[in-house]
Amino acid sequence: MIYIIMGVSGVGKTTIGKALARHLDIPFYDADDFHPKANKDKMASGIALQDDDRWPWLDTIVSNYTQWEVTGAVLACSALKEAYRLRLLVDHTKVELIYLSASFDAVQERLSARAAHFFNPTLLQSQYDTLEVPQKGIICDALQSEEMILQSIMNAIKEENKPQLGLIGLGVMGKSLSRNFANHDIRLSVYNRHVEGIEENVAADFVNTFPELKNCKGFDNIETFVTSLTLPRKIFLMVNAGPAVDAVVEALLPHLSDGDVIMDGGNSHYIDTERRVKELKEKGIHFLGVGVSGGEEGALKGPSIMPGGTDIGYTEVGSFLEAIAARDRKGNACCAKVGSGGSGHFVKMIHNGIEYAEMQLIAEIYDIMRSYCNLSLEEIATIFDTWNSGSENSYLLEISSKIVRKTEDGQPLIDLILDKAKQKGTGSWSTTAALEIGAPFDTIAQAVLARIISSEKDQRLKGEKLYKTQHKKIIELNIETIRQAYQTARVINHAIGFETLRKASSHYDWNLHLSEIARIWTNGCIIRSKLMEQLIYVLKDFDDNILFHESVIPQIVKGQTTLKLLVQQAVGAGAAIPVFNAAINYFNALVQGNSAANMIQAQRDFFGAHTYERKDKEGSFHTIWE
Repeated sequence: MIYIIMGVSGVGKTTIGKALARHLDIPFYDADDFHPKANKDKMASGIALQDDDRWPWLDTIVSNYTQWEVTGAVLACSALKEAYRLRLLVDHTKVELIYLSASFDAVQERLSARAAHFFNPTLLQSQYDTLEVPQKGIICDALQSEEMILQSIMNAIKEENKPQLGLIGLGVMGKSLSRNFANHDIRLSVYNRHVEGIEENVAADFVNTFPELKNCKGFDNIETFVTSLTLPRKIFLMVNAGPAVDAVVEALLPHLSDGDVIMDGGNSHYIDTERRVKELKEKGIHFLGVGVSGGEEGALKGPSIMPGGTDIGYTEVGSFLEAIAARDRKGNACCAKVGSGGSGHFVKMIHNGIEYAEMQLIAEIYDIMRSYCNLSLEEIATIFDTWNSGSENSYLLEISSKIVRKTEDGQPLIDLILDKAKQKGTGSWSTTAALEIGAPFDTIAQAVLARIISSEKDQRLKGEKLYKTQHKKIIELNIETIRQAYQTARVINHAIGFETLRKASSHYDWNLHLSEIARIWTNGCIIRSKLMEQLIYVLKDFDDNILFHESVIPQIVKGQTTLKLLVQQAVGAGAAIPVFNAAINYFNALVQGNSAANMIQAQRDFFGAHTYERKDKEGSFHTIWE
């Protein structure tokens, strides 16, 4: 570490700096020694230095960091302005500020007694006028004895050298995230439960497996794990959603203090997160629901992260989350606080919903091309590659190409995989949540239902036999028609997802920034795509349905024709294409000023006297229908 002892002249920077260097057995340097002669002459003549005098001096100091980070160093430097300190701290995580604080009168008395020092005491007032008190670092009272100051610094260093972050739950994602934190020089403690004969020494074995975890501490005792962390404690949970989260929180609470932060990085239900935020706030604990997308590889190399919760909580942990996140095209972290309460997990849930429909669209295209267009797997893979190199570029399309090419013992692996799609719950949750706030959810709901009916394999085989199902080839559809239909359905699916976020933001008062959420989703996550990058600008300062944006309308006007043609031909040939079908149904309903819902209202009033509204009169009405 490089320790910079800062403060105005006369607070004892040199004295304390040398004492600290002796204690740590590392070299001491005085920043004044790096001043050029012109600067020293100015100060000796009572002329205050200007910023133009200081920048080259500070840069000279920084140029020595490479050597000092090997040997360690203590540097005495005034560093009165935040800008100077930023210059000294730039791109270096191993620099610690130590601020010696004292009143003007006390320092003036000290300076008056000094001899053989080029600093003119009359400049003291200008230093205090310049001083911007640091908000971070170690702060010590310079009027204490040398021994007490040194003890305060060592206590603070010991505390700050503790692990900065704790992670609980070493499953696949927990392990990858731990390695990601460690790869970004974040000091880490990890915990995994001890279950006799089942889960033994998991944490200890894990930290001994990977070289980047050599300074990480592994625990299977919750109390010692919590005690190992620096204050305020920051703990990241990677455990199964539901009761497991509550159980871990209950185990943690007796060992936590006011201001500590718990982050839930699993796929918890947003309503549970809302409850936990409120309950833990009453206990002085900040709780964040943190959506994490990217799978095992993303967790290790950089996921998309969607935190929600308190502002204070995010202030404490935001730098850690942003450090490990993926980067967008401008180099910014694909991580930002999306809102309060359970918003982080809600946003992640809708992300997964969009993902469900995107996956189903590709599956439906694959089926159309192979079962109804008689294309080979290599032809399909080549088409996917071509699309992926253009406007349809997406992570899901990229991996789908690799999937259809994969073989095992000479056979296509895709043909060996049982056609029963599973789910972990977020798709179903998102559908229910959309219904609760009155948000149309056509494509995503159908994607969820498609997985459910796929699981009914025995029923499907029985139905095929009973109805003697036969496929006929769709010869009318060319590849460009399919591509345009796919492109259009994707835009509609994203519009449905973002409209649900918009309605939820209003319903729960979360103030979600949809353009920023789109930016977070441009890298690291499963639904990253060129389309998502375009939506950043579509959603910026646009508070309406994506499909109503002036840049989107021409694309949909052109694409709806191909989408309708694909649905007509595919359904006519016997293909099950629920998400393509849902996309065009949603669009058709959205652009009809008058619908058949008046018949429904009349029926409700007929059998249940539910009343109805009229076009020609204000109020509610009931009719005696017979």
